[in-house]
Amino acid sequence: MRMEPLHRKDQLKEDVLDIYFSADVETDGPIPGPFSILSFALVYAGSFDGQDFERPRDYSRGFYRELRPISDAFEPEALRVNGLDRSRLCLEGESPEKAMTDAAEWVGEVAGSARPVLVAYPLSFDWTWLYWYFIRFSAKGSPFNHSRCFDIKTAIAVKARIPVSEAGRPKLFSFLRSDRVHTHNALEDATEQAEIFANVFEWEGVSGRTT
Repeated sequence: MRMEPLHRKDQLKEDVLDIYFSADVETDGPIPGPFSILSFALVYAGSFDGQDFERPRDYSRGFYRELRPISDAFEPEALRVNGLDRSRLCLEGESPEKAMTDAAEWVGEVAGSARPVLVAYPLSFDWTWLYWYFIRFSAKGSPFNHSRCFDIKTAIAVKARIPVSEAGRPKLFSFLRSDRVHTHNALEDATEQAEIFANVFEWEGVSGRTT
């Protein structure tokens, strides 16, 4: 069933509207290709037209899949972290081709004529995996093009006027946190991250230094 786009503003607004998707991946190793995505999720996280940011009324609009591994290689520590049963996914996981094509179509349906932007914290890990999988397996390619992405960690560093090395999750200001627990379930963590993203986006940041 085809979903209606979330936004039906005038054409000028839609031409400049970014729509954000919080992303989380759970993998069996550090890099795509030799290793595999085991699960991933995308959650609608808000929109911005250059003036106004609109956070979701809730965070129920999401996409989640568990995938069949693409190689025999894996790191036991990665499986201990995410708790996924890799042996089960070898038998029951969805093919990467179907999962990534379905994900690209879902993003397009939710976004309508707005421009999809992938959000993560930190961005580098999740973007690397998802972009590689979209290009390698999706019949639609990447819905985020080659560079439409937003790093929450960098945004916190800029707004808080702190080094990027000090802007990780363990040092996140309490008023920017989500009430949700970080579980290493991709859908739950993408939802938690979407709330953090909205909090950061709406935060005005610390005052600038005077000279």
